[in-house]
Amino acid sequence: MAVNLTNAEKALKQVYLDVITEQLNLSSHPFLSRVKQSTRDVYGKEIRKPIIYGINGGVGVGEEDGDLPKAGGNKYQQFVSTLKNLYGTIEISDKAIRATANDSGAFVNLLNAEMEGLIKASNFNLGRMLFGDGTGKIGGIFHVEGQKVAVEDVEKYLVGMCVDVRKVDGTIAPGCNGLRISRVDKGNGYICFEGIIDATKFVEVGDGIFSQGAYYNEITGLKAIFSDMVDNIYGIYKDTNEWLQPYSLTNAGEITELKIQKALDSIEERSGGKTDFIVCSWGVRRALQNLFATSKSNVDVMNLEGGFKAISYNGIPVVADRFCPKGTMYLLNTDDFTMHQLCDWQWLAGEDGNVLKQIPGKPVYTATLVKYADLICSRPAGQGMISGITEM
Repeated sequence: MAVNLTNAEKALKQVYLDVITEQLNLSSHPFLSRVKQSTRDVYGKEIRKPIIYGINGGVGVGEEDGDLPKAGGNKYQQFVSTLKNLYGTIEISDKAIRATANDSGAFVNLLNAEMEGLIKASNFNLGRMLFGDGTGKIGGIFHVEGQKVAVEDVEKYLVGMCVDVRKVDGTIAPGCNGLRISRVDKGNGYICFEGIIDATKFVEVGDGIFSQGAYYNEITGLKAIFSDMVDNIYGIYKDTNEWLQPYSLTNAGEITELKIQKALDSIEERSGGKTDFIVCSWGVRRALQNLFATSKSNVDVMNLEGGFKAISYNGIPVVADRFCPKGTMYLLNTDDFTMHQLCDWQWLAGEDGNVLKQIPGKPVYTATLVKYADLICSRPAGQGMISGITEM
């Protein structure tokens, strides 16, 4: 069978869409694979989720012929968030299509390579957003010399990423829109930008590096729940609503079972919920494994949905992640999180129903995967964080 755009369209819609959707929903991150997905509480471009906090006051006891308890219904608030626009784009040149026109196997390999690249990039960005605050900021710049730009948390960068550099006021630095990273030196903590020989002419110390086009457009990640720099979440101010405030232990130092257990107990006492998932930095996981070895405790390995593995702490899976802040451990109840979405992943189609479109003026066809969603935590007080842990 000859390969053409019509066959490519059918393959993207009928074969690859389901595979990509499963990969992104279940295999992008072990935490996200446990999070519910729902189209409820989505109204137009917004998520409006009613939340019950506190306790019903209409319960009491009394004498046989005494007064009944006064009514005291549930206390409600409404979380409001905008649907975030999540995109993933592939490109296939006309030359590649024609070169494989008489070889369906070669064309399948071409599409497979594009899909694998799309999934890898999407998983990377979804994992990064999970630990962010929705602003899209990856990190700051603290030194610039020639091509080298020294950055915070160099582990968050990969060769090929496209980023924006913004000033303190949020404006894009001149000539720094959609810069592509050409080199990542993890040993020395710096990156280089494609086509820039002297970075001092473009960026300076104090600038922030943001994911391309993501300025205040990313999903609401864990940092928004725990950071004191984020004064409100889902449209409600934290400082005047204590029921929004999660458990936090700072400057923890050496990790101990007592500190972890105190955090677990405090979370249950404050919210009534139980932690069922722990995520930490790699150095914290090593410190935890050293704690187990010192106490001669067995380290159990758990198999998680999506093909992930985790060590176990009292039956709770513990997963290490490159994007988790150094010295930090999050103690989470995944039942409290929902990915509210207008729809699941879909190909962006034109009026003619086609998903493959030619880029104007170029012999290249492009297809875009899209999802409109945001991550909502219905009970922030049911989550916990231990930070300042001494890593190993």
